[in-house]
Amino acid sequence: MLEIVIASGKGGVGKSTLSSTLALILGKNGEKVVAVDADAEAPNLHLIFGVKEWEIVKDYREGWIAKIRYEKCDNCGICEKECPFKAIKLVDDKYVINEMICEGCLTCSIACPQRAIYRVRTSSGLLRAGKTPYGFPIVGAKLAVGRPNSGKLVTEVKNLAKEIGGNDSYYIVDAAAGIGCQVVSSLAGANGVILVVEPTPASLNDVARLHKLVKHFMLPSAIVINKADINPDFIPEILRFAERENIQYLGKIPYDDKVPESLILMKPLIQVFPESPASKALIDISNRIYQEIILNWREWFRRYKPAKPEPYKPLIIRPDNIPGG
Repeated sequence: MLEIVIASGKGGVGKSTLSSTLALILGKNGEKVVAVDADAEAPNLHLIFGVKEWEIVKDYREGWIAKIRYEKCDNCGICEKECPFKAIKLVDDKYVINEMICEGCLTCSIACPQRAIYRVRTSSGLLRAGKTPYGFPIVGAKLAVGRPNSGKLVTEVKNLAKEIGGNDSYYIVDAAAGIGCQVVSSLAGANGVILVVEPTPASLNDVARLHKLVKHFMLPSAIVINKADINPDFIPEILRFAERENIQYLGKIPYDDKVPESLILMKPLIQVFPESPASKALIDISNRIYQEIILNWREWFRRYKPAKPEPYKPLIIRPDNIPGG
């Protein structure tokens, strides 16, 4: 069992396109593969595979929200004043909790002199699993609007994927963008990372920040340059970064108008436009990942594993009006 994460520091750089291609290549080589969409806030891997129905849909109830027992409420308004999230408002002479904002912290319940407020579990989203038209399963989730804990939901997605795939599958994890809790959950327990970057300073800066998180987990990594021809003069800068950080360079993918066309058709690029420039590059890169990383795992791990872990220290920015900020 190997778990390979496809990640980037920003959105829209081609993670899902590469993830879908790699899963297809593994499937065509007779490997047992599970596609995992680890972006619970904006899942899209199922769209690329044309999955319209799910075989498994589970309600994931992890969050809390407050409720008011109106038979006990005397409309004193203390709950509105004390709510740290401003989730309680007076509407038509009645105090109402906005469930989209409420975090279930129960500050209002503690403050309420009538003990009229309690909390209940609420759905944080849906766990979903199904079969792609290409023979292998796909597992993902959809975070409920306004709900927290997307990282925990991604952990449950990975757990469900392993229940379905077992100990003899390859897991291709399409991570969310950035370095947030969803990405942290994607990287936890993984075996390696494929970084996707565009040839721009902003994209490189974001992927460098992401790589610090990758090193925190002591994961080996490789890098792919997408839309490489939009700014070829910047490619040497990316290659210097990869060499400096001991990241394997796998290749580059040209900008290709066929990519958005394939998304509209809800089919993988290499299936509908196999002769397009991006398709050929994606197939070559996916075959390199299969041959050089997956089938040669131990040697690749020893060569590209970070020399030492880098402590992950989130930058906390305080407003100026808070003491100590």
